Amino acid sequence: MVKLDRIQRPELILDEAKVRRNIEAMAQKAEKCGVRFRPHFKTHQSREIGRWFREVGVTAITVSSLTMARYFADDGWDDVTVAFPVNLREMAAIDDLASRIRLHLLAVHPETVEALERDLRHPVGLFIKVDCGYHRTGVLPEDTATWERFVEVLQGSRQVAFRGILTHAGHSYKARGADEIVAVHRQALKAMARAKEVLASLYPDLQVSVGDTPSCSVAEDFPGVDEIRPGAFVFYDLMQHRIGACAMEDVAMVAACPVVARHPQRRELVLYGGAVHLSKDGVEGPDGAPVYGWVSAWGEDGWELPTGCCRVIALSQEHGIVRVCPEHWDRFRVGDLAAVTPVHCCLTANLLGAYRTLDGRVITRL
Repeated sequence: MVKLDRIQRPELILDEAKVRRNIEAMAQKAEKCGVRFRPHFKTHQSREIGRWFREVGVTAITVSSLTMARYFADDGWDDVTVAFPVNLREMAAIDDLASRIRLHLLAVHPETVEALERDLRHPVGLFIKVDCGYHRTGVLPEDTATWERFVEVLQGSRQVAFRGILTHAGHSYKARGADEIVAVHRQALKAMARAKEVLASLYPDLQVSVGDTPSCSVAEDFPGVDEIRPGAFVFYDLMQHRIGACAMEDVAMVAACPVVARHPQRRELVLYGGAVHLSKDGVEGPDGAPVYGWVSAWGEDGWELPTGCCRVIALSQEHGIVRVCPEHWDRFRVGDLAAVTPVHCCLTANLLGAYRTLDGRVITRL
């Protein structure tokens, strides 16, 4: 029986059984495909949820900041990749953490290696970021001059040990359907293979690391890959559902938002749940306008699966405006809680903080 009576303000609600099922499924896929599973913990940012990964044999993790790395290191994780380009202004913090755990960093420029070599007293591992087509950052496979310069500085390095190449095919989020996701995946693998060719003669044991949730959820093989680093799969969300990476039944987190006003003349609800709770990430609705979440009511065992007919159509700082279809209008009263399936689980989790399970237990996070 779902316990919602203590909720006064917007909160995240977890279906623990679904979260554990998602973790188990991805761990099994990694084992089946012969790749290491180094999940990205930036989505959940919770020590307790992190321990659920240990139960399926995970021993190494990915994070997106040094703060996050320290948080999980304090819970016993000692093999951590920070999958964000090195911020040279955090050199002291990098060195401190490197003295405690096996720390792996990410570089885009050879000058980063030179700075690490000059200023660190404790060794770190290093991955070079490859731009596989996303064009957010990274070294293009055909950028021969940059690869040669990396080799030059790494050859003389003592504190920086080259581990391999890493990429994030974030453009898979623009795909629609499994076929388009797999096409992005194949493109990324080709880019990584080209980059590896440049370095393989000097570094025959270099590791290849990939990790977007859509590709890791849909693809059935990972040729040439040593590890995968998906993160959002732990909860999934409306965006993952819309692009074909998961079923709505796989979504394991919603935001419980109080209904604070009803406007029957335009069939709109006002939620206490705005941009500071849900983020302003949206997906395209049937009329081309942005949608910021799907809304559903609650049943005996949790939230009901949303159908998409009740949609968050506008956000301000604290307000969420929901357009409700006629057949569901009478299901929502002022004072009720609406279940909002978020567009982007990572951002919503980051904004709302702690989680509450369906049985009322609170799970803290960073």
